[in-house]
Amino acid sequence: MHVGEQSEPPPFGRYFSYCTGGVFVLSEILGKVTGTRTDRYAHEKLFLPLGITNVQWVFSPQNIPQTGGGLRLTSRDLLKIAQLYLDGGRWQGRQLVDEAWVRNSTRPHARIDETTEYGYLWWLKSFQSGGKSYPAFFMSGNGGNKIVVVPELDMAAVITSTNYGTQGMHQQTEKILTDYILAAVDH
Repeated sequence: MHVGEQSEPPPFGRYFSYCTGGVFVLSEILGKVTGTRTDRYAHEKLFLPLGITNVQWVFSPQNIPQTGGGLRLTSRDLLKIAQLYLDGGRWQGRQLVDEAWVRNSTRPHARIDETTEYGYLWWLKSFQSGGKSYPAFFMSGNGGNKIVVVPELDMAAVITSTNYGTQGMHQQTEKILTDYILAAVDH
């Protein structure tokens, strides 16, 4: 770009920059809006109805629940969250998360690159397997951890990994997703 030259506006009207600190601020905002500390609110409104009992939070030095990473759940419990979103916020016939919120949070609000967009804390991307493309939304964590929902296949999947802070951690779990999981259900 040259001086005075205008760039095209970004898709969805905003540029993308992931910021863990920004997500951490959501903990305080949620606490102020609900009047309940985030970990307690999540326990009451989400974890308890899903039957999730083994939860380990990370707290800041000010004793604020860290919502920007570090929450530890079992793979089975992470799968419950994926299934909840696959089912439009319903769990065993009960609406736990507003269906309109599920739709809105899993649609694009920012473009990251040519193949990836971002919703509200959900990554959006199509994964290729067997010559087919499968649109998905997913959570992605350190180590390459993935909580993936592929609506077209009515599929929720969790891939956990301990490759924390390593180069290629996300590519490795995406390869597991495309080459093994999607390939197995693609028949």
